[in-house]
Amino acid sequence: MRSTVKDVAARAGVSPKTVSNVVNGLVPVSERTRVRVEAALAELDYVPNLSARGLRNGRTGVIALALPDLGTPYSAELAHHIVEVAHEQGWSVQLEETGPDPQREFDLVSKARSNLIDGLILNPVALDASAIGVDGNLPPMVMLGEVAQRRVDHVGLDNVAAAREMTLALAQGGRRRIAILGATKTRRTDTAEVRTRGYHRALAELGIDRDPRLEIPCDEWTPRGSAQALTEFLSSNDLPDAIFCFTDSIAIGALSVLAAAGHRVPQDILVAGFDDIDHGQYAVPALTTISFDKRALAEEALRLLTERMADRNRDPVEVTLPYRLIVRGSSSVS
Repeated sequence: MRSTVKDVAARAGVSPKTVSNVVNGLVPVSERTRVRVEAALAELDYVPNLSARGLRNGRTGVIALALPDLGTPYSAELAHHIVEVAHEQGWSVQLEETGPDPQREFDLVSKARSNLIDGLILNPVALDASAIGVDGNLPPMVMLGEVAQRRVDHVGLDNVAAAREMTLALAQGGRRRIAILGATKTRRTDTAEVRTRGYHRALAELGIDRDPRLEIPCDEWTPRGSAQALTEFLSSNDLPDAIFCFTDSIAIGALSVLAAAGHRVPQDILVAGFDDIDHGQYAVPALTTISFDKRALAEEALRLLTERMADRNRDPVEVTLPYRLIVRGSSSVS
């Protein structure tokens, strides 16, 4: 038979309430008591009854995290931090990949409305295809990323400012033909649009006319996708002075193509990315990028989601995290 909280409490010599405090991790207990309770939990192979917990407090103890592509290093790092912070706060996390299919977002919202999950952290690709844009009451939800809206709580960066700063940095030393890699062609993304806007602002400040040929489309934001896009571009265009890639994964693909073609980075061309994934600092050369604290993003998202669960009627909150430009070998010419 399935062990109960009372069984664990009897084995550990504590009250059922103390067992619940250890299991949920929301109320501190002494180290000695915690060790004794955890030993009893292991001996009895205790599994929390989430259904019963939900009936008592209206919560399942589960939240969902939905990202467009779980296969990217950026998504993996972000998911790691969110899951880690959530577990520290007593939540289990259901991971979902929304991909190009907006119906997956709608299904998750429906689950939250049906109380199958307590809340949702969502990183949509574009507002016009997102479940956030539909009419009706939304469940507790926090949005990540670059989609601009005023319906739900949001944690993100000032991408326009970051892209502008990166473009200005690449222009130092008199480089004028600055390309972007990651512009949209067939698949519209709000991330590409806001980073392109920052790029355009920098060009205007520099007195550089826009050249549409230097806005290289790349619908698949992976090393493979960017390698294909850049190879096609170079087959009919001169080498730019610099390339601002809209993610580090895009930049890693670009570095591979340039090296294979015999172009030296940074002597012949500067390359930069965005997001500061761990792989970027081990690229050859190490990748210049826009960095931000992913752990802080996770903490803010969980804080807002918890507050939203407690008060569904408060006004949406916008949290803008600081960023910093990290210059590494891919854009540093000595």
